Amino acid sequence: MFKAMVIMLLVALAALLLYVTTKPDTFRIQRSADIKAPPEKSFPFINDFHRWVSWSPYEKKDPTMKRTYRGAADGKDSVYEWDGDQNAGQGRMEIIESTPLRRLRSSWIS
Repeated sequence: MFKAMVIMLLVALAALLLYVTTKPDTFRIQRSADIKAPPEKSFPFINDFHRWVSWSPYEKKDPTMKRTYRGAADGKDSVYEWDGDQNAGQGRMEIIESTPLRRLRSSWIS
């Protein structure tokens, strides 16, 4: 009985490993949000990392977080790096595409 259970467990594990090998090595997470405000009012707040302090919920979770800004002042090629406590964590964001009042794409590494 015990030997049969071990064999079944090994077969199940082998099947799981075989299934996992068919999956890609990387994945992508994509999010979007609809903001109920005209683009003229909201876009400047997401296009300029310096203005995130006024609205980002993580700023309230860790007000002592270290922030570093690099690259362009705002829009494409601007970079925001942060290092905070366990609530805010550590990471880096870069705006990779910015079309005023229409679209903003960023990459995020945490």
